[in-house]
Amino acid sequence: MSVFTGERMRATRIRSRPALARAAHLAAVILLVTLAATALTDLMPGSPGSVILGPGATAQQIADFDAAHGYDQPLFARYVQWLGAALTGDLGTSIQTNQPVAEVLLQRLPVTLELTVLALLLSLLIAVPAAVYAASRANGLFDRIMSSLASGFLSIPVFVVGVVLVYVLAVSTRWFPVAGWAPLSAGLGENLRFAFVPVLALALGEFPAFYRLLRGDVITTLREDFVRTATVRGLPRAYILLRHVLRPSSFSLITVAAVAFGRLLAGSIVIESLFALPGLGSLALQSIPAKDVPMIQGIVVLVAVTYVLINAAVDIAYTFLDPRTRR
Repeated sequence: MSVFTGERMRATRIRSRPALARAAHLAAVILLVTLAATALTDLMPGSPGSVILGPGATAQQIADFDAAHGYDQPLFARYVQWLGAALTGDLGTSIQTNQPVAEVLLQRLPVTLELTVLALLLSLLIAVPAAVYAASRANGLFDRIMSSLASGFLSIPVFVVGVVLVYVLAVSTRWFPVAGWAPLSAGLGENLRFAFVPVLALALGEFPAFYRLLRGDVITTLREDFVRTATVRGLPRAYILLRHVLRPSSFSLITVAAVAFGRLLAGSIVIESLFALPGLGSLALQSIPAKDVPMIQGIVVLVAVTYVLINAAVDIAYTFLDPRTRR
């Protein structure tokens, strides 16, 4: 083995250490999250069987139910059994519908995921250009108008925004349907027609945080010496904003966007209920009063694991935006 090859292998091992540490951290977080989801049944007063079957059940019926679903086992034994089955794609069976939990989640996930992704993209599409333009003309008319709008939408609950949008865009003008959902198989145009109002309601609830954060960071970056140097060199204002200002100002925005993704994913219950959308939010709303523990556990695990993976993706994005974070 040549000296050059040995040095290259050593350099590869050093570069791979942060990735391995990040993967180990990710695995540990997922294990803790799934363990916490399994422990949900221990938070119930009494055994799961007594809660699910109700006060009319006999002691023997409750004992049989707990034994049939493994609720009579210690937490760690239940978790090991659940984890082993989950690794093969088996998240249990719904008590309410007797359907496999994984199958139901896969049916509902696309609706919630589409709402979340579109709402996040739309909120960023509104916030980023508005924040950059307003910061470049701080305290101007556009800045004051956008700051007032952001403060207003930040203080209004998302379901109120949804109700107003339904009245304006669906009931009064009949441009969009009041409720319901069209899958992508019905055509992209029809799908977006049903998705637009709930997506807009979610986006208007998220864009103020993005706008205010990015506006402040852009104003700070505009005071840096390298920006002043670029201005003195006579570079166009738009080029300086896009090339030299937006990138170093976007680190906080990426973190907040990742948090918002998890919040939108978990917080779609209100909007899905308001617009009668067949997503995870409405499924959770149906499962909680029915005490469908396996389904609730599956939803919690799915949302939590997705949230953890999104945060891992943000860490990876940081390494591309700022090479210093690879050290």
